[in-house]
Amino acid sequence: MAGSEFDYFTMDDFDLKNKVVLVRVDINSPIDPKSGRILDDHRIRKHLRTIRDLEKSKVIILAHQSRPGKKDYTSLDSHAMRMTQILGKRVEYVDGLFDSHVRKRIRNMRAGDKILLENARFYAEETSLKGEKDHSKHENTHIVQRLAPMIDFYVNDAFAAAHRAQPTLVGFSNLVPNLAGKVMQTELDDMSKAFSPDISPKIAMLGGIKVDDSIDVAEHMLETGAMDKILTMGLVGQVFLLAQDKDIGEPSISFIDKEMNGTKELVEKAKKLLDRWGDQIKVPQDVAFKEDGKRKIISVEELPASGEIMDIGIKTIIDYSEDIEGAELIVVNGPAGAFEYEDFSIGTTELFRSIAHSEAYSIIGGGHSTAVIEKLDLSRSIDHISTGGGACINFLAGRDLPAIESLERSKRIFRRGPFHKS
Repeated sequence: MAGSEFDYFTMDDFDLKNKVVLVRVDINSPIDPKSGRILDDHRIRKHLRTIRDLEKSKVIILAHQSRPGKKDYTSLDSHAMRMTQILGKRVEYVDGLFDSHVRKRIRNMRAGDKILLENARFYAEETSLKGEKDHSKHENTHIVQRLAPMIDFYVNDAFAAAHRAQPTLVGFSNLVPNLAGKVMQTELDDMSKAFSPDISPKIAMLGGIKVDDSIDVAEHMLETGAMDKILTMGLVGQVFLLAQDKDIGEPSISFIDKEMNGTKELVEKAKKLLDRWGDQIKVPQDVAFKEDGKRKIISVEELPASGEIMDIGIKTIIDYSEDIEGAELIVVNGPAGAFEYEDFSIGTTELFRSIAHSEAYSIIGGGHSTAVIEKLDLSRSIDHISTGGGACINFLAGRDLPAIESLERSKRIFRRGPFHKS
């Protein structure tokens, strides 16, 4: 589901002046559980371009923070304060979601007003219907039924949560026109370039610890011809080495077994990909492991490693860097190793710097990859940094994203509606 297959309204399709617009954002942020202070406002800043474009509308902002049981599962009052500081205009926090005092505040809104409602996940309906595929069940929740009659439009700008089916993300599609916000539209437009047949060669670099997702991404990209080559690294690369019948060593195998379920099944899936597309899938030529607390490199021919494999080696870095240099498009999801440890950050650091210095169109997805880019101060050299981890990898794997399906469904329903400019 990529590129021209998307068929959704955008904010440019309607005159939103003086209209009541409900905007679903994803401003889920790292928070100090003791002070309640927001530690990183990156996601909040991303959504402000959508909010600014609604300057002449009555804007109701809907969001979530963390999930029940987590230490950072808090109210959104600090988010409203941070939004006010960055925007330079008041974003009023309202401590409720669809209560009578909330609806009264909405009725009294004037053009230019902006209010942020309470954490949607404080309400059982939002979390209890997670994953429910029947959109009518989301539509019939109190959240949707109380808010929908009060709004003219619903804007979904929460790409980072687009892979989730929850009332605030999919419940409004039949009731009011649903539009893609600026963040959502940019994400879909930019990441769709990964599937463009006009760009070649294209490579995907898949690393990190989400092996099952990465295997699905690799299969979809090779099956559809979206990528010319897949470069594996991190635990993904280790599983592909196992699929080549390489004994990577007991410490690494034990770690993989601990981190994921069904190692044997994943190895079998990787083996099938290698059997079918082996000439398009690269695995590490050498690896770095921990021995006596120090970094040691061995070639894959010298395996098994006596310690846990935590990075790729220099031969692999050089080999992959040559592919990066010759590519026109690069998609990255996941680091090359345990980048949080200085001795084992070399592979990730060198490859990401190669990407930043290349002339290829670059797409970075996943929280860990984004963290590396920020740490190395390379964000200005990357063409698109996705706000979503799970949503990004689900998109790249060709899986259906409930929030996108909801946008498409709404356009089919309201295509000839009275509000449309055309």
